[in-house]
Amino acid sequence: MDWLEYENKALSEGYNIICGVDEAGRGPLAGPVYAAAVILPKGHIIEGINDSKKLSEKKRELLFDKICEECVCYSIGTATEKEIDEINILQATYLAMKRAVDGLSVKPDIALIDGNRKPGLDIDERTIVKGDAKSANIAAASILAKVSRDRYMLEMAEKYPQYQFEKHKGYGTKLHYEMIEKYGISEIHRKTFLKKILDNEQ
Repeated sequence: MDWLEYENKALSEGYNIICGVDEAGRGPLAGPVYAAAVILPKGHIIEGINDSKKLSEKKRELLFDKICEECVCYSIGTATEKEIDEINILQATYLAMKRAVDGLSVKPDIALIDGNRKPGLDIDERTIVKGDAKSANIAAASILAKVSRDRYMLEMAEKYPQYQFEKHKGYGTKLHYEMIEKYGISEIHRKTFLKKILDNEQ
């Protein structure tokens, strides 16, 4: 498996500074959507890196620190649950990605983006389906986005203990739906994702 295939292709086309971009948290019923942008040194692969979904929580946490130490720079961007409700989850994901890329201390020439849709950055963009399992920079971004979001949801678990966010991180599990039924929705729930429940309450 060549983790640098897409990076090397971009370099051969004259791009010099390459960043990877990925998101976490498009599906949950609560909390912001997160995105990360990462620039790794040229030719650099961080040992143990992979699509964040294929790694244990402990491994992701260890790799998070490693990526932050070894990368040229990184940035985390978010779009709030209110923004998700206002502009829809897809547009909010693009917004989080733009914020992540704009937050980089070094401006990249091209962004390698996980998925098949371009968020509309002000630099060149290249989408890669399942990019988090194919590109070193995207895999690094997927880990930073996932860990950052999970950490935020653990903070929210302390603020709203009744929902048990520490167990499901806001995803639509049976337990989460049961807690919503019992306690109603909180400030950090995405109202557009819970339209049926809200309609039933009225």
